[in-house]
Amino acid sequence: MGPNFRNKGATRVKVLIVDDEVIIRSGLSTVIRWEENGFAPLAPAASAEEALLRIPIERPDIILTDIRMTGKSGIEMAREVKAAYPETEIIVISGFDEFAYAQQAMREGVSDYLLKTSRPDEILAAARKAGERLAKRRDAERLSQAQEETVRRSRLAKLLEGGGERASGDSADDGDLWRAFPKLRLEEGGERLQVWLLQLIGGGEAEEALAIGRLGERLERELPCVWLPWRDGLLLVVKLASRRDAMLAAELAIQRVCGLSGACAFVACGLPAARPSALKEAFDTAAEAARYRWLMPEAAIVRYGDVAGRAGMRGVCKDEEEAALSAVLRAGDAEALRAYVSERMHAIRQDPQATPATAQAYLHSLLVGASRWLERASASIGQERPQPAGSAVDPGLLASQPESTLLRQLERLMAQYRDMVAGTNPVRQAIVYIHDHLDQSLSLHQVARHVHMNPNYFSEMFKRETGTNYLEFVTQAKLRRAMMLLAETPAKVSEVASRIGYEDTKYFNRLFKKFTGQTPSEYRSNC
Repeated sequence: MGPNFRNKGATRVKVLIVDDEVIIRSGLSTVIRWEENGFAPLAPAASAEEALLRIPIERPDIILTDIRMTGKSGIEMAREVKAAYPETEIIVISGFDEFAYAQQAMREGVSDYLLKTSRPDEILAAARKAGERLAKRRDAERLSQAQEETVRRSRLAKLLEGGGERASGDSADDGDLWRAFPKLRLEEGGERLQVWLLQLIGGGEAEEALAIGRLGERLERELPCVWLPWRDGLLLVVKLASRRDAMLAAELAIQRVCGLSGACAFVACGLPAARPSALKEAFDTAAEAARYRWLMPEAAIVRYGDVAGRAGMRGVCKDEEEAALSAVLRAGDAEALRAYVSERMHAIRQDPQATPATAQAYLHSLLVGASRWLERASASIGQERPQPAGSAVDPGLLASQPESTLLRQLERLMAQYRDMVAGTNPVRQAIVYIHDHLDQSLSLHQVARHVHMNPNYFSEMFKRETGTNYLEFVTQAKLRRAMMLLAETPAKVSEVASRIGYEDTKYFNRLFKKFTGQTPSEYRSNC
């Protein structure tokens, strides 16, 4: 088993033996099993002069040296090594058991003094202790550096959030930032700082933290920048040169690194800052640009300057839009609801004036309208007012995950309505049955028998409740299912027709084109 100072996967501790006696050099190199005990032995040196020439290149961690040698002594060599490389551990192995020698060696930074008569296990034990001291110092140094880095980045984060800023124009802010992050110092006229927000493709928490760190380090090698963790990604503060193409060069570098890592899902950038006190605005504008992630899913980069002029879309749904949504909810067709939500989201994204805030307001108005419809429906059949599930949505979720949140809330309203009318209205039961059996012929007599009604009376009641005669309703339900299958599956047109109960593909094609204005193939190609 190796010594306890060895870190798993770490570089082995390098040992250099220095002695002008070949027998001693060879003995110390071969008798002691260095490699088996976690050390990496270097070729022995025959003199202090040879060792001093090799040390800057080979950088041994531990040096085992004699005192009296031809040329410089081990004490003289130790003095020079400690001056240049104070972290090096030096162990003297001398043939002289004299206190004066040991005292002098210790004054020059030698960490241990052994006699050449020492057993191999005693020499190995001394080397292990030296290795442990090295490991402790290095661990402490790494911890200190990590703590210092955490403090520096914390100060930068506060500056970005506005918690660390002084009065506008106070040069003390500049000095603080330059001392903490020299690479961000603005020296040439026209240089600027810019904040970039990079959101990463989701993964496990540990994997995500590693990916963020690796990506940040790669970017710092490519650009004059500093990175911080930010939400599900990272934040960059980049120094832009005064050249006109500097921003483009930074964009290309970020895209290249993201492409190589395969980690970035979305990139946003804010307005440039001419001084540290303006970094808060740079961060705020980058955060605003990042909110466009779901509005502009095809964009690799969203720049605040490109979206700042948007006036906003209509924030309240129209009466006809509310009526159309109510019809979908009333029908109880989950596929139609998904199609409706998808169509609304597509329309929002196509609006060139849409902003995250106004789009969120519009989606909230849809939920409020749906909740009002459910309240009216419950009143019409004399039931207690249902809980307003649609209007109680978390605004944060509606802003960050609008499509899934909208669909989930509307599905709850649909389920509330279905439960509300279950067992009291045979037409509602019939609609559920129809959507569950769209692959069948679904004759009126078959469905009437399912809800235990006379076919003629059922037909009249169905049209009165739905506003559509039975055959038209079934046909439209089948065709909506076909639209979903064409958009979401690779099934052939003939297979789609069969899965909604039409064996005659030509007849299905005619019905589909009449309903949608397109052939099934045209509809699929436009999806």
